[in-house]
Amino acid sequence: MRNYRFLSVSVFVVAFCAVVGGVFGRSALATQDQVPDQYRVFTAALSAIESGYVGTVESDRLVYGAISGMLQTLDPHSSFMDPRSYAQMRERQEGRYYGLGITISVVNGDITVVSLFEGSPAYQKGLRRGDVIARISGEETKGWASDDAVRRLRGARGTPVDISVRRPGYDGLIALQVLRDEIHIPTVPAAFMLDATTGYIRLQDFGENTDAELGAALEMLTGRGMERLVFDLRGNPGGALDQAIKVSNRFLPRGDMIVYTRGRVPNSDQDYRATETSDYLGLPMVTLVNRNSASASEIVSGALQDHDRSLIVGETTFGKALVQSVYRLSEGAGAAITTARYYTPSGRLIQRPWDGSFDEYLSYTLRDQDANKVHSDADLKLTDGGRRVYSGGGIEPDRRLDGPVEGFSPSTFSRTLASRGVFASFSQRFAREGDDRIADRPASPLRELAPGFALTDQMLAEFKAHAREARVEIDEAAWAADQAFIRAMLRYEIDLDLFGIGEARRNLSSSDPQLQLALTLFGEAQRLLQLPAAGTTQQVTRPASSTDRQAAR
Repeated sequence: MRNYRFLSVSVFVVAFCAVVGGVFGRSALATQDQVPDQYRVFTAALSAIESGYVGTVESDRLVYGAISGMLQTLDPHSSFMDPRSYAQMRERQEGRYYGLGITISVVNGDITVVSLFEGSPAYQKGLRRGDVIARISGEETKGWASDDAVRRLRGARGTPVDISVRRPGYDGLIALQVLRDEIHIPTVPAAFMLDATTGYIRLQDFGENTDAELGAALEMLTGRGMERLVFDLRGNPGGALDQAIKVSNRFLPRGDMIVYTRGRVPNSDQDYRATETSDYLGLPMVTLVNRNSASASEIVSGALQDHDRSLIVGETTFGKALVQSVYRLSEGAGAAITTARYYTPSGRLIQRPWDGSFDEYLSYTLRDQDANKVHSDADLKLTDGGRRVYSGGGIEPDRRLDGPVEGFSPSTFSRTLASRGVFASFSQRFAREGDDRIADRPASPLRELAPGFALTDQMLAEFKAHAREARVEIDEAAWAADQAFIRAMLRYEIDLDLFGIGEARRNLSSSDPQLQLALTLFGEAQRLLQLPAAGTTQQVTRPASSTDRQAAR
């Protein structure tokens, strides 16, 4: 068995090397004579470990770790994905899979529901965050790994799975039968009117369906009287490049440059322009970004800023301008390899520099930003209308307001409450008024709330006691200073748990500091549309493409 496994992973290594050769093209040919020697060193080391290591080892785990380590020496974003991680990545990209529509995690040895997709089979049957799936098909799940539970919960569309749920506040288990179905993972989770003329759209990811979802949201809001838009890209980590281009094209005229990429091989050098006619060119926009907005969301916000199409509000974005090409390898694994850098229309490289260990780079979102950052003259670029923007460190907002946690900038104490899930766990004390999705459940011992409920002082006092029970030491000064944030998060998490993301975002919008600032800036957003050069394609000196470099040689 061990020899068979060794053969399998050896073939895997060969396949991976072939992929790397395809990525780096001619540059790999110069070192191809060294590859057999390097491969022999690797296989000899693997063989020595298998034959002589004191413990039991699995060859595939060794190979996976070796490939992961190799890619991690390149840059902070090239990475290896084992079969499970690769499958999860593909699900996020495709925006669908077959199952119950829940995300689970192991908490104290229990298979625990940590989130649900609205409208999914699990949601329709009444599951909620914090539920413990104690049995699957009659088998006790205590001590299971999450992978074990996922394999049992997923299956063919339309097939049933029997589960028994333990819920805080209830005695005994709640038995449910759920039919597996196709699960749609939305990338536009919330779109609604903030007032009679102001629309709001939150785009939380870039998947294969993003442009279609955004188009539907814009059409819906236009039908409801939208004359201006708050476009929320906060916390959006990026995703598919083609979707970033299509999203930008929704707001830019045909012919405008959106982004261009430059890499080592010819097919990585591309200029991407708007190719479709937009219906929203005259729509005043304010785009919200923060330190967790990255990659594709920076392409969109950078293009909108460079063409003076939207006012950018919030924090400086993450600063990831590396294009990863994802390759499927053998054994169901995959690799994301950096093949190019991207630049905004004005010629800005958004990528932040990194140190050798990547530590400072990867901890960026945990540090406060410098609002008075000094730029070099070499980093200066101009938008179409002549406004100053800078290269080399994310998209800097036109109007800054720090707000890393749902638009707020709370104290360390309150950030701890959020990061430990204390707000979310408190919401499990309540139930939705009139919720009859679980027909045979016991009488609800939870307090029932209706949409639009009032957050009372008694609930706030109960939450404080709940935080103490969760072993969070109360900082009385921070508790008093962060009252607006604490109340907003309590309301948000209860709304999210009982009434859905749309209701939660709508109610949060009235207290979200960054969003409230955005609403005061539409006069400035309107003036951007009147700039003489707005809507034109600026001529910039772009880095030479690989074809140009070859010709120069």
